[in-house]
Amino acid sequence: MHDSLSAPARPGPIFFIGRAILRPLLWLRYRPAVRGASHLPRVGAVLLASNHLSAVDTILIPSFAPRQVQFLAKASLFRGRLRGWFFRAVGAIPVHREAGSAAQAALDAGREVLAAGSVFAVFPEGSRSPDGRLYRGRSGAAWMALETGATVVPVGLVGTNRALRDPATGRSPRVSMTFGEPVDLADLAGLPAGQARREATERIMQAIAALTGQDRADEYSAGGRGA
Repeated sequence: MHDSLSAPARPGPIFFIGRAILRPLLWLRYRPAVRGASHLPRVGAVLLASNHLSAVDTILIPSFAPRQVQFLAKASLFRGRLRGWFFRAVGAIPVHREAGSAAQAALDAGREVLAAGSVFAVFPEGSRSPDGRLYRGRSGAAWMALETGATVVPVGLVGTNRALRDPATGRSPRVSMTFGEPVDLADLAGLPAGQARREATERIMQAIAALTGQDRADEYSAGGRGA
């Protein structure tokens, strides 16, 4: 029987090697315009909260963020000694989604990363948007932020769901990744826990929507798959 999640490890030196290789390849493939990187604090715990349009989102964010980013990945990606070593080295945390406690284990892992003063990326929608709209955020990101006091930086991704090459031009549509100003949650400290999580979640989703211009859906995403 598998544990739902393995203990997170800090990204090793291979992170920088992998990013040095991936970044130019990703730029040639997707030509991402990266904006607002200065909004990400250079030290301290940071929770990156992003919309989720495509599987490539999980590659673009750690490749172009100015700091090492840890993130969750399905356990099947770690099969094989070499692949498992690589994903752990770059800071990915394997999640066994068949385990009943996987959701809470993922939150606990994120909290542990943030408590260590590192950067953790999360998609509050929980799964990819099936139609390009921004779906309701789940409260896990807010819980991690309120539990640890981490700085919450919204991330807006545009165009990653349309990143296939146009057969007429041979080019991929331009995609963009924008880091927004940190979301202020300081005034929520005295509120009841549930109310604080709901308000924090709404503020985070509003900040993401302001970066992407997406229409918001008043429901949770169920049509897309997670990364």
